Amino acid sequence: MSDTPVKQQSTAAFYGQAVASFAVAMAATAIGIFRLNADAWVRAFLAIAVLYLVTSAFTLAKVIRDRQEAGQIVSRVDQARLEKLLAEHDPFEKL
Repeated sequence: MSDTPVKQQSTAAFYGQAVASFAVAMAATAIGIFRLNADAWVRAFLAIAVLYLVTSAFTLAKVIRDRQEAGQIVSRVDQARLEKLLAEHDPFEKL
């Protein structure tokens, strides 16, 4: 059977870049909404819409990741079953 680990980790640089990019994007959006020449209720609506969009994006990313991980687990179980069957099969055994 294969002992290849499923766990995949990104590098620290990639993680840092993702966090920094998210922080810059949120800060730029917040500054843009704050400096917008509009009524306070319009700015508040836009701020709530941005927060909703961000939480929806995080939820979507989590769901996609969970489905991918579940697929990998099923694939590994199927692969282990196949390897077991092949290991137990002797093609030269008399019928």
